[in-house]
Amino acid sequence: MAGIYKWPPVEGRSRRWSRVYLLVFEAGQLPSKLDSETLAKRERIAAQCRYTRTPAGPPIDFHSRDQSDRYAPDTKPTLIKNARIWTGAENGTKIIQGDLLLHKGLIKAVGNVPLHFLENLQLEVIDAHGAWVTPGLVDLHSHLGVDSAPRLKGARDTNSHKAPILPWLRSLDGLNTHDEAYELARSGGVTTAQILPGSANDIGGQAFVIKLRQTKERVPTAMLVEPPFTLNGSHFDHDLSPRWRHMKHACGENPSIVYSMTRMDSAWAFRSAYESARKLRDAQDEFCSKVEAGLWSGLEEFPEDLQWEALVDVLRGKVKLSVHCYEAVDLDMIVRLTNEFRFPVASFHHAGETYLVPDLLEKTWGGAPSIALFAANFRKKREAYRGSEFAPRILASHGLSVVLKSDHPVVNSRYLLNEAALAHYYGLPENVALLSITVDSARAMALTTDLAAFRKRSLRKVMMLVSVVYPEKRRCDIHCNPDVVIWDSHPLSLGATPVQAFIDGIRQFQTPQVSIKPPFMQRCPDTPNFDKEAAEAFEYEGLPLLISKSVQHAIFINVSGVYTRSNGDLSLEEHPEVIVAHGGEIICTGTHLTCSKTLDEVDDEVAVIDLEGGVIVPGFTSYGSPLGLTEILLEPSTNDGRVYNPLARDPPTIIGDTLIRAIDGLQFEGRDMLLAYRGGVTAGVVAPSGEFVQGISTAFSLGAPHLLGNATIESDIALHVAITMNGARSVSTQIAALRHLLFGTGGDEVLEGVRNGQSTLVVDVNSADIMATLLRLKAEYENRTSKTLRLTFAGASESHLLANEIASAGVSVIVTQPKPYPHTWDERRILPGPPLTADFPGTSAVGCRCQCWHRPDLTSSRRGTCASKSHVFSSPQMGVSTFLWH
Repeated sequence: MAGIYKWPPVEGRSRRWSRVYLLVFEAGQLPSKLDSETLAKRERIAAQCRYTRTPAGPPIDFHSRDQSDRYAPDTKPTLIKNARIWTGAENGTKIIQGDLLLHKGLIKAVGNVPLHFLENLQLEVIDAHGAWVTPGLVDLHSHLGVDSAPRLKGARDTNSHKAPILPWLRSLDGLNTHDEAYELARSGGVTTAQILPGSANDIGGQAFVIKLRQTKERVPTAMLVEPPFTLNGSHFDHDLSPRWRHMKHACGENPSIVYSMTRMDSAWAFRSAYESARKLRDAQDEFCSKVEAGLWSGLEEFPEDLQWEALVDVLRGKVKLSVHCYEAVDLDMIVRLTNEFRFPVASFHHAGETYLVPDLLEKTWGGAPSIALFAANFRKKREAYRGSEFAPRILASHGLSVVLKSDHPVVNSRYLLNEAALAHYYGLPENVALLSITVDSARAMALTTDLAAFRKRSLRKVMMLVSVVYPEKRRCDIHCNPDVVIWDSHPLSLGATPVQAFIDGIRQFQTPQVSIKPPFMQRCPDTPNFDKEAAEAFEYEGLPLLISKSVQHAIFINVSGVYTRSNGDLSLEEHPEVIVAHGGEIICTGTHLTCSKTLDEVDDEVAVIDLEGGVIVPGFTSYGSPLGLTEILLEPSTNDGRVYNPLARDPPTIIGDTLIRAIDGLQFEGRDMLLAYRGGVTAGVVAPSGEFVQGISTAFSLGAPHLLGNATIESDIALHVAITMNGARSVSTQIAALRHLLFGTGGDEVLEGVRNGQSTLVVDVNSADIMATLLRLKAEYENRTSKTLRLTFAGASESHLLANEIASAGVSVIVTQPKPYPHTWDERRILPGPPLTADFPGTSAVGCRCQCWHRPDLTSSRRGTCASKSHVFSSPQMGVSTFLWH
């Protein structure tokens, strides 16, 4: 097996006979009989040596078992009928129509299930009605349970800050069974996750693979998949086959920042740690060679060190190593390290520049690792700045294994499937996209034989995940693990949602809430041709030219529809023959005849654009992200910065009563801004960042070269404040300060406009309790002054709890997290949406304006996707124009 440590051979003797030889040798060497205690000790030591040199893998009887070791005895067998099963076989291209039988924690049959399989079973039968069925999704990189939701100080167990090298720590020891994100992950079809320590350390510790279902025992160990026998020390039956272990390494910015060191320091820390492990391994090898030769004189106990034993197993090839590395400089260091100490790497994570150095990856000792990527979560820090949405397709084209992961809660694990869908949109083939969150992620953890395998018995090579039932068998091998998901649409379609999920054969949703999807969503979606953009991403090393050439005249043909603003709404004209635009405005739609005069007036410099059945909509407007004020989120020198919090300290006197204005800090032609512009976001509204009084927002054009280049749409939009339980002062103090501002006199002219009902007060707030207080304050202000307080809630994660009260008060709502997640205590009561709830943020009766936001510097370029997804989950009464308008 490539990448597995080779035990030093003993000349002239087969190790198969080591136990027998040991006894014969001793009988011949010693005239007196050894006492039973000595014999038992020597046999224990010999067994430990045999275990040390045995490769990790499933036990010999794994494929003949009749039930899973995770089987819950009270689980009823389930027959899923009439399913369209994505099998994962034949490189992810095999799809079959048929049934699945789940029984005793295993999948017992797939396809045309024989009747005798069903005899004497009290079956639960589910008719899938032709729905897609896939294996449960496998998240290769997650911090579920150690970075819990809501985020509270008492449950922060992602990183230790004790030292850069900590291979002896274990994520299992911090696994919180009460993390509210488990349910959310299951609702996205995720059934299995590798729980990694964080990336603050060069070696952060050991990782563990868990199933995400609730267990009767309610303890972390009951969630584990094939835990290593070393879990409770070295005292166990060493005749067992070793199980795979898992570990996390990290390099680059994170350890450097946490420990105030350079990359050179990190490299030396790695080398020093592995040298310690190598010395211990060599001492064990020397010891066991003497044991094998029967040279017991002077031998005491097997050499052990609890701190280094896990790293020794890395050197022996028994650990699936996950390495957090972004840049080529860090990847190169790790590759050299693997060759110096001769150990394999299972997967590089984040790996933003791997697509630029595919040949380097092949030089990793033991072979190229899997590459675990985000689909689009780039540019938030310097080492991620050259990342590309086209990285997955480029790596796949080089024959490298691509995995999409969440790094939960960086990306909510619930949306792991969306990562694969985005990668597919940018050019990753359909089969590879689905493999990347099932088969290939399981393989990177060496769990393919359990989590991911149906196979033909006559084949040695395990077929991936739910494989085809061969005619001569018409059954699944009984080792198949029954984590399956029934989807409401093609898994890569926008907003695909589980109808039901099974973990260890156990149903996960008692009353799933699922919207009805149109027939076309049962097909894999068509995607644009991004060949040119992918080539440019590679050519320009992640920084392709983004500034577009301005076109004054354009003619659009083959248009299926055009939405235009009219009387405060959007109107649709379907299948116009031609659309003529000038200076960014549509000047004629209709036939060539009706637009003939306009066409005659167009000069020779005209762009003719074939939309191939596409639709024209008004440009999107971004709100909720610091677009225009931030370039690299975690690099302060690239950002406008945060404003002073007057509740925490006095602002400089030179500022006076003037409020901070976003327009004064705008910066243009940043990569996020240009990508958003290419994605159809033509305007942005942004407010300064900070606590409590943030300042005054501005509206600007994303396509402008600078502030003086026709950039300003409206300089002063609204006054923004933030009220949160996470502030520097109490909520009641913040409310008192806001009351003082409203009932006071003087100050900035925009503040005066708010008092007079001419300007809008936007409050960034998530807690329903704080919103209720603000509604009370609004009523108090209007009763005492007889003036209208124009109030808008932004963020508004819990606004659904006060939908009627908010509507009655005439307050607008801007939902800035249509992908809800309970990050903090004041947003813990989210409306998660299907399959957990029927309603979804932005689709309730409040009539709120939906803005797509996940990480503030990343998703503005995909705002159209946000609107489309909200429409998918909406009621039939809410048309497309509703979401385009908002």
